[in-house]
Amino acid sequence: QTFEKLLIANRGEIACRVIKTCKKMGIKTVAIHSDVDANAVHVKMADESVCVGPAPTSKSYLNMDAIMEVIRKTRAQAVSLNESICCSCFIYRKQKSQILLSSQASEGVTFIGPDTHAIQAMGDKIESKLLAKNAKVNTIPGFDGVVKDADEAVRIAREIGYPVMIKASAGGGGKGMRIAWDDEETREGFRFSSQEAASSFGDDRLLIEKFIDNPRHIEIQILADKHGNALWLNERECSIQRRNQKVVEEAPSTFLDPETRRAMGEQAVALAKAVKYSSAGTVEFLVDSSKNFYFLEMNTRLQVEHPVTECITGLDLVQEMIRVAKGYPLRHKQADIPINGWAVECRVYAEDPYKSFGLPSIGKLSQYQEPLHVPSVRVDSGIQQGSDISIYYDPMISKLITYGSNRAEALKRMEEALDNYVIRGVAHNISLLREVIIHPRFVQGDISTKFLPEVYPDGFKGHKLTDLERRELLATAASLYVAEQLRSQRFLGTPRIPIAKSKRRSWELSVRLGDGIYPVAVSKDGSSFSVEVDGMKLNVTSEWNLASPLLSVTIDGTQRTIQRISRNASGETNIQFLGTVYKLQILTKVAAELSKYMPEKAEEDTSSILRSPMPGTVVAVSVKPGDTVSEGQEICVIEAMKMQNSMIAAKTGKV
Repeated sequence: QTFEKLLIANRGEIACRVIKTCKKMGIKTVAIHSDVDANAVHVKMADESVCVGPAPTSKSYLNMDAIMEVIRKTRAQAVSLNESICCSCFIYRKQKSQILLSSQASEGVTFIGPDTHAIQAMGDKIESKLLAKNAKVNTIPGFDGVVKDADEAVRIAREIGYPVMIKASAGGGGKGMRIAWDDEETREGFRFSSQEAASSFGDDRLLIEKFIDNPRHIEIQILADKHGNALWLNERECSIQRRNQKVVEEAPSTFLDPETRRAMGEQAVALAKAVKYSSAGTVEFLVDSSKNFYFLEMNTRLQVEHPVTECITGLDLVQEMIRVAKGYPLRHKQADIPINGWAVECRVYAEDPYKSFGLPSIGKLSQYQEPLHVPSVRVDSGIQQGSDISIYYDPMISKLITYGSNRAEALKRMEEALDNYVIRGVAHNISLLREVIIHPRFVQGDISTKFLPEVYPDGFKGHKLTDLERRELLATAASLYVAEQLRSQRFLGTPRIPIAKSKRRSWELSVRLGDGIYPVAVSKDGSSFSVEVDGMKLNVTSEWNLASPLLSVTIDGTQRTIQRISRNASGETNIQFLGTVYKLQILTKVAAELSKYMPEKAEEDTSSILRSPMPGTVVAVSVKPGDTVSEGQEICVIEAMKMQNSMIAAKTGKV
């Protein structure tokens, strides 16, 4: 027996994840939500729900007064918190000059997660580094105090030696972090990081440490109880990142040998015991190419990537956290923790991967279908068809996890799952995720936190088609066009005289793809099409269920799952093929010949306009009308999804 009722002070997929385990354990749940989240999935899943304020996080999900009121009103016995709320607890406690948690404990409320002293010690990057040193954990060389101003930042950076990492003491999720390679970048990094830290965490303290070039980001999951027992549950490889935020994670890591794994695990447990940690937590390390590892930070919460650990160990981490909070000892010994198979997680975001590996996108999910029919797939999401992705919260759509007996099997399933994932209404990063997991360097396990900028130095451009793949795409698009023509000629249940005298058997088409125009000949052969492209014949078969968002097509024996995203009357169609959306125009030979007489629409000159690449809030404007600006000069700062972005002039001119 644990708790009868649990309040979940969170939103989105993690709130849904906690509710699933609570249902399994027979615990009633209370969801809190902001006014824009009234119809959110986590609200529908919970037994009760209460609105705690307007959309901005600080006024709703981090509004401690409102949350405390809900706890009293609903008589919840336990509260599952997110890390920001734990931080707010301290701020709230200081403001109210009362020990919030213990005063609540007297009312019989248990907080699911570690004790406050552990959260405080580990949530502060400065204090946690000192504690790690004392617990004999390997740490990164750097400055352990608080940096006062930009001049001091430059002095310290020179002492440590460039490159350096400037980061918020209370930070997390890549917010308030900047890498500086020289004095000027240090000054700029100090300014942006302290502003981001203040707006995200209400704490602008920064520290500086040596930046380890080309490391891997490997973390150890730990689980500890209130009786002094602690376990390490193997590692997660989280090196594929953009802007210090993880994109693809896997467990175990291809890089670690059993000795390094054990050494990292034992240091993680030593640190947990040093702060009397109880609950699930994660100790993050940077690992260089010689397998030297350095403590980075400890996350005192359940992390986004916890499902890959659950897949290979068979533990339900939320259930373990609830049991520990109730005071039960751990059920497992270190020797019981296995590594069974391999798990990979892709973070599916509503963002445009073609803009600096992912700038946020907003909108309504007009169509949404998770690939749950693919074997060994798990999807942790907090949205459904019709949900809104808004500017107020993280743009994550879901965590897509696949599992296999080995890495190759897990990756093959991930490829299939990404192809079968239907997301319409917002831009999404499936094309990038699919390219990463099939990239030869990733498949070999040759990765570091620099993977994306190294593999795509000019930015991500989508899948590059081989000649064979290009022919497959052209043949598929032409077959799809003909299948549609044939469908539109059939009349059901009417004694009409057929319009077409004889059944047509062949079509001459012209298909435009990118800069090329390709003649394509299609002939119908039973239920399949024979298509001639570049003088080669391809055989294309499918059910041609044109109403389905997913189309399974077999081209010369190769099965592909494609999606037709859109089409219009002028023959233009967008097809998602191998994860990337391609724009094609399919015309009959006659129409193609006549199209050269159509006037071209002139492109708009946008070089003299500054357009924000994503929705957000303007937090600072550095110029005024009449100012002369030079190319590359900052015009304004836009905050989107809690990150600050500097907008610069594309050319020299006058405002």
